[in-house]
Amino acid sequence: MTTTAHTAAGVDEGTAPDILAIARDQVVDGGRGLDRDQVLEVLRLPDDRLTELLQVAHDTRLRWCGPEVEVEGIISLKTGGCPEDCHFCSQSGLFASPVRSAWIDIPSLVEAAKQTAKTGATEFCIVAAVRGPDKRLMSQVAAGIEAIRNEVDIQIACSLGMLTADQVDELAAMGVHRYNHNLETARSHFPNVVTTHTWEERWETLRMVGEAGMEVCCGGILGMGETLEQRAEFAADLAALDPDEVPLNFLNPRPGTPFGDLDVLPAAEALKAVAAFRLALPRTILRFAGGREITLGDLGAEQGILGGINAVIVGNYLTTLGRPAETDLDLLDGLQMPIKVLNDTI
Repeated sequence: MTTTAHTAAGVDEGTAPDILAIARDQVVDGGRGLDRDQVLEVLRLPDDRLTELLQVAHDTRLRWCGPEVEVEGIISLKTGGCPEDCHFCSQSGLFASPVRSAWIDIPSLVEAAKQTAKTGATEFCIVAAVRGPDKRLMSQVAAGIEAIRNEVDIQIACSLGMLTADQVDELAAMGVHRYNHNLETARSHFPNVVTTHTWEERWETLRMVGEAGMEVCCGGILGMGETLEQRAEFAADLAALDPDEVPLNFLNPRPGTPFGDLDVLPAAEALKAVAAFRLALPRTILRFAGGREITLGDLGAEQGILGGINAVIVGNYLTTLGRPAETDLDLLDGLQMPIKVLNDTI
């Protein structure tokens, strides 16, 4: 893109405004995220402008979030047997998928937190495959948090499905730092992804979590058959929610699920989405999550971190394998991206 004869908007006289010039002015310099229509323009950019787009997103991240990368580990307290029909998930008890119901004991939970802390991670997330927690699960979570706190200096997050107001208060009282509950996709696409509960029910949990003073972690999965317009809608949904963190997953089709035969999202399309979400959410923690290995590979992981990402989940995910933690930590070191530390002892 030329840099001469530009107007104040960053484009030549007599031409339509270029979306990346607008992004530099509005987002990089002004800190105002792109709106839905602008995000759609970014998603429609040709592949030969990908490098330029990633640079604008990287500049946005450095300007409004800084160079540090937040590292997190996750563990499933209760795996499989979920009553919901999320079409991407092999933990649903409604599909002929391989994951079966299982619980992890408290000593194993503490050990997982210890191993996560050794990577330099600041956050450890306890996850359960449920519609929402019952009394047994809330009791297990409380015991797990207490045991972890006795032995590990790490912030604790939870992802336990949809909550009641009383459960929100209980988790806040336990000292849960951040609560994850993904909207998963655009509101208009959600009925094609889940039929056993609504997008609005998820939104209500997130509203209560934020009001209770916990950080809100909310993202979703790209590549579930949504259109580019719906992808832009989803970015706008998240901007309206204003979460502290947005985990970006890419569909890793699981055998036996309704989405098991969908194609993996092309790498260039995935990277455009990463950059577009950064430009819609300039100050948000944008985290690489599940599916990045199969979608992007090693080179794509580097491009994503240099294209807007400022947090990663290290190690394995809930039902799929990730990259070894050391691989991601070596990558961050090579890119001279410092890991955000919780305290001076990590």
